[in-house]
Amino acid sequence: MYHYIKDLTPFQQVGVLFIIVFGLLLVGSIWAFVLSIREHDDPEEALRWREGVNEISTMLRISWVMMLGFWVCWISGKGVALTLFGLLSFLGLREFLTLSPTRRGDHRSLVLAFFVVLPAQYWLIASEHFDMFAVFVPVYVFLALPLASALANDPTRFLERNAKLQWGIMVCIYGMSHVPALLLLKFPGYDNKNAFMVFFFVLVVQTSMITQHYLNRKVAKPIAAPAISTSFNWYSMWMGVLAGSIVGGLLAGITPWVPGTAFAFSFIACTAGAMGHLVMKALKRDRGIPSWGPKVASVTGAGGLLNRVDALCFAAPVFFHSAKWYFDI
Repeated sequence: MYHYIKDLTPFQQVGVLFIIVFGLLLVGSIWAFVLSIREHDDPEEALRWREGVNEISTMLRISWVMMLGFWVCWISGKGVALTLFGLLSFLGLREFLTLSPTRRGDHRSLVLAFFVVLPAQYWLIASEHFDMFAVFVPVYVFLALPLASALANDPTRFLERNAKLQWGIMVCIYGMSHVPALLLLKFPGYDNKNAFMVFFFVLVVQTSMITQHYLNRKVAKPIAAPAISTSFNWYSMWMGVLAGSIVGGLLAGITPWVPGTAFAFSFIACTAGAMGHLVMKALKRDRGIPSWGPKVASVTGAGGLLNRVDALCFAAPVFFHSAKWYFDI
């Protein structure tokens, strides 16, 4: 499969991927529908079953949207992709901070986060200043925002307020921005096919997460952190990581790597995504909410966006900088 895909032209590779990915998503969606109409005699068992099917269906819908986003980026070019991901960062940060109480003294920092930090981060990507892009948020922004808060002359819960804002910026702006940044890296001998890297990254992480969610419901294993998540267990997590890594190895032909290296980078991305998903669950418990999803959609206006992208936000920086280090670019 590796040599077959590698020998195809970029246009032929796009066609093959279109058939494979959307075919699998169609089969998965039909399978989820069949599961949803299954009947159970025990009401409690039926409720648990519906919850599990709904979670899988949500992941499949997310995958549909992400794959459609990939095709839009492929057709429209890098500028549209950066704008799209910038909008996702804006909505994700808005959702995160809506659920994190702020004070009047935070207004300056919030304005800086949304209207200075966010566009500056994406401008650094567009202008290919990757060295500054990598340190802008974790160094300069982390020093500047507390200063803006201090100048507001409000010491009440100062550390807590700034930590929440900085954490939101790290996840929603810094993490998310690394996905479109893959489009501008110059991989040696890759002939400007960087959109395939975005596709590859999103697909392996989503495969890992769907597999993990499915096994969480189907296989009873000891819960790793019951106070954080009632479903997370190491067996399901590692099986999900393995599934995503295998898919990555099979799709090595669309990457600059051989199958073994593609498997290794998929393993890194899937592990980071799974760990990030658990961290975001811990944040939800801290905020006292069960989900970023529909129950808070009317408040945030983003329809539970963070539920859809949390794994990607954690996996993207790890994947990006690992690939950059590997190719020394």
